[in-house]
Amino acid sequence: MKKNMLWLLAGLALGAQAELKPEWEFGMGVGAVDFPLYRGAEERRTYVLPTPYVQYRGKFLRVERERVRGLLFRHDRVELDISVNGSVPVKSKDSRARQGMPDLDPTLELGPELQVHLYYDERRHTNLDLRLPVRAVYAVNFGRFDHVGWIHHPLLNLDLKNAGRSGWDLGLQLGWLRGDRGYHAYFYDVAPQYATATRPAYSATGGASGRQFTIGMSRRRGDVWMGAFAKYDDLRSAVFTDSPLVQKRENYSVGFAIAWVFARSEKMVEVSDD
Repeated sequence: MKKNMLWLLAGLALGAQAELKPEWEFGMGVGAVDFPLYRGAEERRTYVLPTPYVQYRGKFLRVERERVRGLLFRHDRVELDISVNGSVPVKSKDSRARQGMPDLDPTLELGPELQVHLYYDERRHTNLDLRLPVRAVYAVNFGRFDHVGWIHHPLLNLDLKNAGRSGWDLGLQLGWLRGDRGYHAYFYDVAPQYATATRPAYSATGGASGRQFTIGMSRRRGDVWMGAFAKYDDLRSAVFTDSPLVQKRENYSVGFAIAWVFARSEKMVEVSDD
């Protein structure tokens, strides 16, 4: 969507339809996900794991299926939340490009997220949000947290509830990533001692980290919840594409989960659709 359309939508009135739901719900199921070892890697990894279903609808903290929201500030059109993300560990022996290099520890990304509600259609239960997270990135190893950099991930998020009266909720996200020198160096630097004839030394810079497009679907029928997603990752505009550790400039991730909700609170709270 063009920028002028976004400014037009930002001027529209925002509403929310309240309803009563359990303060918390808990369930368990199974999920499968397939994704590259790291952004730009040629090799992939597939996990099939138990998948918890957690919903907590507190006044200042909300735990949803796809994210944790800490409501630091909330107004009709603006929220200040806590944004959490991360990456899985990578053993360099599993990556042709990283053979002989140190393994990558898992990362934890944590920071504030400003969310601006651009549009809400109460009749169609349609939300369009602009999300502006800024997260510090930590490499985690046996309880040690090493700060490695920062990442900024502005994105547009469109939610369509009961899309096309299909019973499925549809979510679309288009995001642009920017990282500092430290964040890019953690994944894409090649120190001189690890350089080879086919893997020259490389030092990344800060700047654009590419863009991502994600589509997700979910459905709740009684006590059964189902969800799936697909993500396209485009690194062609990233500043580190010349790194010998970048083997693919375009890639994808997919996943599916199903869960049974078997516990919920007796206490009901008023929540809105946004």
